[in-house]
Amino acid sequence: MDTTADFSPYRQDGKLYGFVCVVTGASQPVGQAIIEELAAHGAASIYACDKTTNEQTFKPLTSSLAQTHPNTKIIPYPFNVAKEDETLTLIDEVLASFGRLDVWVCSSGFLGPPSIYSTTADDLHKNFEAHSLAPFFALKHAPAAMGKMVSRGDGYPNAAPKTQKYGSIIVISSVASTYGGCWGPSYTMAAHAALGVVRAGVAVLKGSNVRINAISPGQIDIGVDLHGMDMKGMNSQQFPPMARMQEKEAQEKIIGLERAGRPQEVARVAGFLASGFSSYITGANLVVDGGACAMNPVTIPI
Repeated sequence: MDTTADFSPYRQDGKLYGFVCVVTGASQPVGQAIIEELAAHGAASIYACDKTTNEQTFKPLTSSLAQTHPNTKIIPYPFNVAKEDETLTLIDEVLASFGRLDVWVCSSGFLGPPSIYSTTADDLHKNFEAHSLAPFFALKHAPAAMGKMVSRGDGYPNAAPKTQKYGSIIVISSVASTYGGCWGPSYTMAAHAALGVVRAGVAVLKGSNVRINAISPGQIDIGVDLHGMDMKGMNSQQFPPMARMQEKEAQEKIIGLERAGRPQEVARVAGFLASGFSSYITGANLVVDGGACAMNPVTIPI
């Protein structure tokens, strides 16, 4: 896709200037970091979506961004990613308010039980809703909205015209999308399915100028301590104790960069995939794990 000046990543006002974005799982550390990244590069509006969203949920984030990026409008939006009708309602609201949609980020912090013995059918269903049904609905419905163009960019801060079809769907998955045993079976199964949505989406999106890609983080420090967590049923011969894998000594041994990643480091990759810098990348799975999988496929997602 040859981008016009509207989408040039070299714009002085930001590589995402004028973009209208949706970010799900926005109350989680990775989701919030992605919102900050998109705002930092000039996005006009970001819908911060979560099932239990209210004004208080995002008050620290919105207050901070109001100081650092005052022209980016953050809109907290209650949204159940597993509901197709809510997906359509959100898209209608975005278009009614801004006339365009450019980026859709599917992010979720849901892991589910670490053991198959504690996994119920409901747990499995919730994992598939969060990790594969959500990107499926985005793939099904967002591209038509991303094809909408606006000849003028005015009426709100950071507004910009959109003179060609453009869109980027970004699925935040996990190294569990290609490896087994990173966490419980339900999480691994759903992560594999999420990558399936991305790969199936390439053919679906032909001719639309919309791209779809996955980001598969490895061990990311989101402030969750695994000490004391019940790991019953996980193979003790295959894994060291999961809590031990969060310790510095273990990270230095199993991760190429010798540390866990930070949410901001995942967010920077999302910013790249949202922008014109990645204009010839679709159907890809970008692994953000500090080299852990290249050395040893056994890792954990938090």
